[in-house]
Order: sequence, then structure tokens, then C-alpha cells
Amino acid sequence: MFPIHDDTPRLHGRPYINYSLIALNVIIFIWELIRTNFFSNQLMVNEIFFTYGTVPDLVFQGDYFALITSMFLHGGIAHIIGNMVFLYIFGDNIEDRYGHFKYLILYLFWGIAAGLIHSFYAVSVGGGEIPAVGASGAISGVLGAYLVLFPRAKIFTIITAFFITTVRIPALAYIPIWFILQVVFSILNPEGGVAYLAHIGGFVVGAGVSYLAKSFFPSIFQGHIEAGSNYLKKSRPYSRRLYPDTSRHSISQPDIIEGNNYYEILLELKGLRNIQNLRAIYEEGTHTLQIFSEGSSNPIVSIPLREDMHISLIQDVSYKNGVLRVRMLKS
Repeated sequence: MFPIHDDTPRLHGRPYINYSLIALNVIIFIWELIRTNFFSNQLMVNEIFFTYGTVPDLVFQGDYFALITSMFLHGGIAHIIGNMVFLYIFGDNIEDRYGHFKYLILYLFWGIAAGLIHSFYAVSVGGGEIPAVGASGAISGVLGAYLVLFPRAKIFTIITAFFITTVRIPALAYIPIWFILQVVFSILNPEGGVAYLAHIGGFVVGAGVSYLAKSFFPSIFQGHIEAGSNYLKKSRPYSRRLYPDTSRHSISQPDIIEGNNYYEILLELKGLRNIQNLRAIYEEGTHTLQIFSEGSSNPIVSIPLREDMHISLIQDVSYKNGVLRVRMLKS
């Protein structure tokens, strides 16, 4: 299973830190290729990996800086392509949720934590002299955070067997399958060349940090008001009111993200086809948001909002990959 993209929309612009991390990894990999003559010079490969990679024995002798430098080294073209694809697909939404600076700090923290966990394990099984390189530990932290923060997201995935096809797999299924495979591989091949314990450790730390942030420190996320109880406020339970000509559509309860001067409505709405020029109308008397498509007199969907929400302007309406997004300014 190889991911192509997800359907989680970004709310706060471009993920410049994520793009920069990918660019830095690629630049350093090109430097590796040049220095090692495309990995044909084994002496130079060893020099780079033992100097800048995570060597567990050396880590416990004080070489902590290698925990960071090793995150930007890779051992081959397949290694870096796999890591960068995962970082590109999942990292942008984690940066979007945490903000640029906090995402950078957490990315490095997850990578360091993964390196330390791998080092403890490697020393315990007698492999402390083997260097480990790659961004996998930090990216595993990103995956753990994604599972906690976007469990309902869909991952568009290429599956190859006797044929090639693409499917949409829920993150709640895709990422745990990936995690289980890491556990199985670490058991079957504990002394192999892949640092599976770094993957597992990074994932657990990333998921744990994001669970704590989501549950107890929601103000750490960007674009939301300081009071933690206002983060990702849910609408009150409501009956899903769809008009007869749209009964074939499947919707979920909306997420309402509240900022200092705006609301964002995110609603998973499956089954829409050939919709153009979406527009939204807010009926103040009934506190209902109605979404229309061009040329239709009946709304696609009617969304009850909280009575304490006061709207002055509907700024944007969009529909992409099964997710309806409406941005409204407060009055």
C-alpha cells in the first residue's frame, strides 16, 4: 500500500516548514550522492554514516547531536522517496494544526525520541555499533499525530497485487496497519538493517503528544481562541436534515473550528457529483446554514449551527475530496 494523498484540507496557508524539511532532506541526499559517488565508495559511505548517523554506543557517550543530523541522511533512493512521500502527504496537516514553529520543534523532538528509543534497544541486543540514518523516526511521529488529530481522514492509496488499483482507506485503518507491520517486522527481524524500534517509538511519542495536546492543552493549536474549551467545538446533536433529492448523500456531524474573528465549518459529505459555484446562506432566525449549488433551488444540505454563533459574512465555500468547507466571519 503506497499513499498518494489525503482528503484533509489545510486551513492556514502553505506548510512552509514541511516543504523546507523535504527540500533540506533532498539537498543533503544529493550531497551524499556526490560525496559517495552514488554510494559506490563504501569508505566514504561509512565515514558519513558513522560521523553523522545515530550510532547507539556513541549516543550514550555524549554524541547527542548525531540524533539530529541522522534525521537528514538516507541510505538510498528508495529510502528517501518513501520517507518524503509520507512527509509530504501527512506533514502538511500537522503543521497546519500546530503552526510552523511548534511543528518544527515537535518534528525534531519526535525524531530525537525515536533515535533514543532505537539506541536503547540496539545497545540491549548488542547492535550498538551500527549507525542508523533516516527521517523515519520523525515521520513516524507525524503519522502518530495524524492518527490522533485526523482519524476520519481518507488516504488515497495505490494497492498492487496481481493488479494495480487505488482505494480510499480511512486513516483509522491505514495508519494502524502500518504500525502493526512495524511491530511484526521488528519481532521477525530484530537485528535487521531497518530501525523498526525507531518507527514504533516515534509513532507512540507522536500520538501521545498529540493526544495530550488535544485533550488537555488545545490552545497549543494555531488559529483557535485561547480558551481550551472552544477548540473544535461540536454542534449540538441534530437530526440530519437532507432534502429528498439529496437523500442518497451520506454526511457526518460537522466540526466547527472557532478563531478570533471567524468560524470554519468542516463537514464530510459523500456522494456529491457535478456541483458548481457553491454558495451558502445563513438563516439567522433558525441558526441554519444552507448550501446551494448553481442552478438548484433546493439546498444540498442544511446544517444547524449553535445559537451563540453570530455570522456577519460568509467568506468562502468549497468542496474537495468529500469534505465541504465553509469559512464565515463573526459579527
